[in-house]
Amino acid sequence: MGIESHRLVKKAVKGNKIAFEKLVQQHYERIYRTAYLYVHNEEDALDVVQEATYQAFTSIHSLKNPEYFSTWFTRIVIRCSGRILKRKNNVVPLSEEILSNLPGQANVNIEESLQLQNAIKLLKENYRTAIILFYYYDYSIKTISSIMEIPEGTVKTYLRRGKEELKKYYKNEEDKCHG
Repeated sequence: MGIESHRLVKKAVKGNKIAFEKLVQQHYERIYRTAYLYVHNEEDALDVVQEATYQAFTSIHSLKNPEYFSTWFTRIVIRCSGRILKRKNNVVPLSEEILSNLPGQANVNIEESLQLQNAIKLLKENYRTAIILFYYYDYSIKTISSIMEIPEGTVKTYLRRGKEELKKYYKNEEDKCHG
């Protein structure tokens, strides 16, 4: 986190509304993308961003370490996304559009993107969350542990099991093609 962002967080914690607004603007694209990854719907993602921003604003005074603002805000977005999904009783589908807009995904073959989309969509929610945060957002295991509010060892287990499930999926797809 840059020095300027650090200062903004400190000001926002003390109640400065303009500083908080600037922080939201700085993080808007990332929180919207995170919300969209979960709810897969523009309207719901905007609702999540709005609700998460409100919750962050009303509870920013409780943020102890300004350097963890991004992690703290991401955790709020994930919780809000989960609430909307529970309300709608939805599964989190990933679309080709999402995969193509994620960092590092621009040159991936569309067919491979669709296959990966289908594989990730089939993962259990905890595995899917860990995989997305680790591989798409490049979060550390420690950060994912904090966001998901689980021990680091559990994050490692989710990543390992998620990768095993993805390997099984690809193996089954390969067997179908050659079978």
